[in-house]
This record gives sequence, structure tokens and C-alpha cells, in this order.
Amino acid sequence: MIRGITDTVKHLLIINVIMFIGTLTLGNGELFYHWFSMYFPENELFKPWQIFTHMFMHGGPVHIFFNMFALWMFGTAVETQLGSKKFLFLYISAGLGAVLFQVGYYYFNYLPAYSELIASGITDSQLIEMFTTNKQVVNLSAAQLSLAQDAFSSYNASMVGASGCIMGVLAAFGMMNPEAKLMLIFFPIPIKAKYFIPGIIILDIISAITGRSFFSPSNTAYMAHVGGAITGFLIMWYWKKTQFNKNRWDR
Repeated sequence: MIRGITDTVKHLLIINVIMFIGTLTLGNGELFYHWFSMYFPENELFKPWQIFTHMFMHGGPVHIFFNMFALWMFGTAVETQLGSKKFLFLYISAGLGAVLFQVGYYYFNYLPAYSELIASGITDSQLIEMFTTNKQVVNLSAAQLSLAQDAFSSYNASMVGASGCIMGVLAAFGMMNPEAKLMLIFFPIPIKAKYFIPGIIILDIISAITGRSFFSPSNTAYMAHVGGAITGFLIMWYWKKTQFNKNRWDR
């Protein structure tokens, strides 16, 4: 693997670090987070630009360190093989795919609970007040309280980090270098990329469904990882399929 650093990867690293410094230093750590994190679209804090800006936000030193380490390690190799234009397209597209999957997962949990609460006689304004204040404004039965808690979790969810983008890059690396051996820091057994990467995706899906975390913090947006990886895979599959015809992405 190439040990240097390519131009696009370098610029992405710089942007992420600048955004992280801004998060730490401006507005008591809240200003950047409220502006640039990806909030649930029903939440009043949601702004359209967050669909892009959340990719450059991180929740803490450990979060940004591991993401940037992976960006350097795999991104440099992928950019070297694809070229800068293709790499940047892949990177941003994987981030957008991550948003699509994670927000879709939030809606999957939110809409049924919200609909049942409305059907039970609770008004929309009462629900929004409960979601924004985390206080009961009407008496709720045990069943209604459980539904309200499910809807509350999605309504107040937010996303930060380049993990979806990184997963897309990792999927691309695996498709171009299937025999390369990878391993986790805390599981130092080399595994071929063609097995390692699908295994990571499967674990993320299991974590999203069960709430059980294998390698990541419990507040990880697991479906964002899945969405980023699938997007990266589909882009690489399409490029490989069309590389000799008129639909080829031109470097």
C-alpha cells in the first residue's frame, strides 16, 4: 500500500480538521454542531446543507482520528488507482448514500410510532412539544409512552462523521484489491478484503437491528455505514461494467 498521501485525500483531511477545530472552539462547542450536523428532517434544527456538511463533522478526538486514519490508509490507495475526479465523486456519493440509508432507517422507526400516537388522539403540536422539550404535556398510557420514546429517538437523532464516505472508499478498495489482507487493531488476524469488508457490513446491519455494538460506540449510525458501503460498491460495479463504452466516467 502506498505510504504517501494524494492531493484529494490531503484536502479532505485538512477540511475535516478545520471543521473539528471550529466545533471545539466556536460557540461553546454547540454552534458548529447545530449548523453543520445532519439532523432528522422533521426536526426544526434540520437545514438542507447539513446533507453535505455532516460528512466533515466529528464528535470527538477518537472519532476523527480513526476516520482520518482510514481515509489516509485506504483513500490514498483508491485515489491512486481511480484518479482524483473519480475518487472525489465516490467519496461524496458514499456520504450521500449514508444519509439516505440512515435517515430512511430513522423514518422507518418514526412514522409508525407517530401515526399511532396521532390516531390515539394526541395532536401534532403536542407531539412536537414533547419531542423538543422531552416532557409529557398529556397523560400517556404505557403503550403510548413506548411509542413516544421511539419517535423521540428518531426526531432528535443527528449524524456527524465521514464514516459513510470511508465505508464507500473501503468497499472500492476491496473491489480493486480483493486479495489484500486487512485486520482490525483489536482483532489482529489478517483477513482478505473480499471477506473482511462484507463481514464489517453484516456486523453493522446486525448492530442496527439489535442495538448490539460489536466494535463501535452504541450511538454509531450503523445504517450510514451500510449505505456508504453499498453506494461505493454500486459505483465501482457500474464503472467496471461500463469502462469500455460511452457511459464510462472520464477522468
